[in-house]
Amino acid sequence: MMKNTVLIIGAGAAGLMAAHALAKAGKKVTVLEARKRIGGRIHTLSDESFFKHTELGAEFIHGDLPVTLALLKEANLPYRPASAEMMRYENGSFDGGQGIIEDWDLLIDKLSQLQTDISINDFLLQEFPGDKYQDLRTSVWNFVSGYDTADPCLASAFALRNEWEHDEMDAQHRIDGGYGRLMNYLASNCKANGGEIILNAVVKEIRWEAGKVTAIATDGDEYQGAQLLIAMPLGVLKAAAGELGAISFSPAIPAHSQAMQQMGFGSVIKILFEFTEPFWLDSRSEDIAGKSIKEMGYLFSDEEIPTWWTQMPEQSNVLTGWIGGPAAAEKATLPDEVISQQALQSLANIFKQDVAELKDKLLASRIMNWTTDPFTRGSYGYDTVEAPEARKVLCTPVDDTIYFCGEYLYDGTAMGTVEAALSSGADVAKKMLSNYDESWSTYHY
Repeated sequence: MMKNTVLIIGAGAAGLMAAHALAKAGKKVTVLEARKRIGGRIHTLSDESFFKHTELGAEFIHGDLPVTLALLKEANLPYRPASAEMMRYENGSFDGGQGIIEDWDLLIDKLSQLQTDISINDFLLQEFPGDKYQDLRTSVWNFVSGYDTADPCLASAFALRNEWEHDEMDAQHRIDGGYGRLMNYLASNCKANGGEIILNAVVKEIRWEAGKVTAIATDGDEYQGAQLLIAMPLGVLKAAAGELGAISFSPAIPAHSQAMQQMGFGSVIKILFEFTEPFWLDSRSEDIAGKSIKEMGYLFSDEEIPTWWTQMPEQSNVLTGWIGGPAAAEKATLPDEVISQQALQSLANIFKQDVAELKDKLLASRIMNWTTDPFTRGSYGYDTVEAPEARKVLCTPVDDTIYFCGEYLYDGTAMGTVEAALSSGADVAKKMLSNYDESWSTYHY
């Protein structure tokens, strides 16, 4: 075992970013990935039955994000605007609104006065009780569940306040050819600098001592290194012992294990439909909407599958459905066929179409239930009330031997994004490459 060998578990955005940086700096890197592909929650479809570069996972660049955009420039990968009109459908009709929540300014004002952190659900019940604010409570609940994929009963009011106060509605972008190209770039550079990426390596146990780590896979293979970087999704780290993908540590790392459980991790189901034609653009749909919907990019509704978007400004026959938070968790065990039927019925209700006719127009479909995927077990991280202290623990290495990275450890308003994952991977790589002195704070077990 070479002195500078680093094992990385997880070949998603965070793990590959760290591998890219460490290998470039001369470290011997071995990445262990449980899936048969790289990318993690980035999964650009190469299925020819679908519209080009369709994304089963992460899809958008949410604004002017420095790490992502710098990496795209380094990789010479172009990106394009994904801005388009937002529309809303509620109570059986289009209202032409832009998704503005009534009493939003009052909500932000009340949040700004909050002195002690509580869940956003408790905050709403405390500050906006009664029938008068029922619509506000419902709207905020749906927004937190849908956008942050969080459970409002657990999500931190302080964290959401910070997110909303810094929400400037920056332009959205998509990468030409899909996010998968960025993952391929990182993996190729890692390999070019001597790194190794091993697929189908499901690690079940970590045996460690200071300066020495052994990762044991379910097939019995063992991998050794001087340091270990855990770049797995938080949902997998929270999995119960014995479940597929779950990892045990010997000796145990109790402070870090407890911190994992204190962090929030959401649920999401993503639905991809490709039709024979963009039926939502016909004159009948425009009559129903009461306005032109040729520029419709995002549609928010109160249907079973509430959120939809097109590939605008690019023309395509694909609609993407999205349901997050507790509602997605409740549907997680449903068969794909049932979820697909609920999605078709939602579209039929919105556009006043016959659901059987819509089904006949369906060329291809995919249901990506990230919550039941054993190597993800959910969507992305969100802050609970306990999360800030838990994050400090997880960002502190164990005897300069075990490190953690991932979007859930990013301490900023872009938490849960690819930017957060890339930033976390880059930051932990810098930390691992630093020369620690005796004053550096580490956990010792």
